[in-house]
Formats: sequence, structure tokens, C-alpha cells
Amino acid sequence: MVSVRSLIQACAWTLALAFAAPALAQSDPAPQIRAAVNDWLQGRYKVDNVRRTPIPGIWEVQIGNDLIYVDEKAQHGFVEGQLVEFKSNRNLTQERTEELNAIEFKDLPLALAIKQVNGKGTRRLAVFEDPNCGYCRNLRKELLALPDVTLYTFTLPILSADSEQKVKQAWCAPDRVKAWNDLMLQGKVPDNKGTCDNPIAKVSELAKKLRVTATPTLFFANGKRQTGGVPAARLNKLIDDNAKDS
Repeated sequence: MVSVRSLIQACAWTLALAFAAPALAQSDPAPQIRAAVNDWLQGRYKVDNVRRTPIPGIWEVQIGNDLIYVDEKAQHGFVEGQLVEFKSNRNLTQERTEELNAIEFKDLPLALAIKQVNGKGTRRLAVFEDPNCGYCRNLRKELLALPDVTLYTFTLPILSADSEQKVKQAWCAPDRVKAWNDLMLQGKVPDNKGTCDNPIAKVSELAKKLRVTATPTLFFANGKRQTGGVPAARLNKLIDDNAKDS
């Protein structure tokens, strides 16, 4: 059965070909395609075979037991369902997906988050975390090491039966920032019953609205998101690269 994803890919190629400039006149573009893909692979693998497909202008490239599909100008290819520009090595599918998943940071209800300021706090970052999330705990160490950032933590209990109770107790602690950091880094649950007012229901609604389905999920100042853990050095660069005025 043909998957929806396969149909989308086929339609994308058809549209691209319909509006593309005429292909360079040449009897056999296979050598050019082979050379371009080998350059892109940078010696990590090599092209074993190049052949035409039933779709005009689209060529099959075999790399070991894997197949990718390349236009006859050898400028773009589908690699594991991702549209890649060979010369720049840009993942155009990923870039477009990031655009579709971006939000307006200014529209985030920051009052629902636990706010922590490192240094001057001129940079901004929002994160959704669950207290029972191992990746979140690892990320928390990296977050606390970041210089000059204001961190907004949206506590999202979605992983375990006791996640919600732990979140409630963190919100009811006299110092929420310390309570959350101690909970994430040391597993220390605040000593209270968790009966105070809290924003858990509103944060859950927000997560549904933003299609946040996993923790940790980060949002940078320009609205782009990152799901999963990130090493501190890379995270620091991502914050700078995704500043609002970038």
C-alpha cells in the first residue's frame, strides 16, 4: 500500500518539475549526478549505481543497499524522505518543518512558567519539562550552566502517575526555582502537600495548543522549537542563532 508520505513526496517532485527551468541539454546526466552525490558524501560512502526512474528528470542513486532520488541537475535529492540541497547540505524539509512548528514567543503565557534568571538574563528560552523525564534532568544541568539567559520552565506532567503531584509540590514550595532545580537534579521532592493554586491545567492546554507531545521541548526567542536534549555548547549557540533579531 502506498503511504500518504510517499504520495506527498511524489506530488512534491511533480510540482517541482512543472515549474523548474528546462534541464541542461545532455545525453546522459548520470556521470554528473554520480559526481555531485559523491562530493556530497565526502568519502563517507560511495555511489554504486545511477539509473533513470519512471518519473522524467528524476534519477535513482544507489548507495550500498540504500536508495536516494536526485534531479537530473544533481542539485537536490530526497534522502530518507528529506529534501536536501547538495551544494549547501541544507535540509529543506527540516527547515520548512521548523517554520511550520514555530510560535510567537511573545504570545507565550509566561506567568504560567517558573522563571529563572542567569546573569543579566538578556537572552530568553522556554522549556517544557516533566519531573520524571530523564532527558529533562540531563538538560536541566545544561540549562543551569548557560550564561546570560532568562529561562521559563513550563511544568508539564505527562510521563508518570506521580508527575502531577510532584509538579504541584514544586509550585507550592516557598522558592519554586530552587524546588524545581532540586527536584530535577537531586530527585528531592518538596515537603508540602501540593494543595496551593497551580497552573497545571492551563499548561496542559497550552501544550496541546502548541502540539508539545514530548519533554523536553524548547522554544527559542524567534519561536523555533527543539525537542530533546542538547549539549550545553550547542544549546548556547542555538540560543544565539535563534535570537529574535537574527
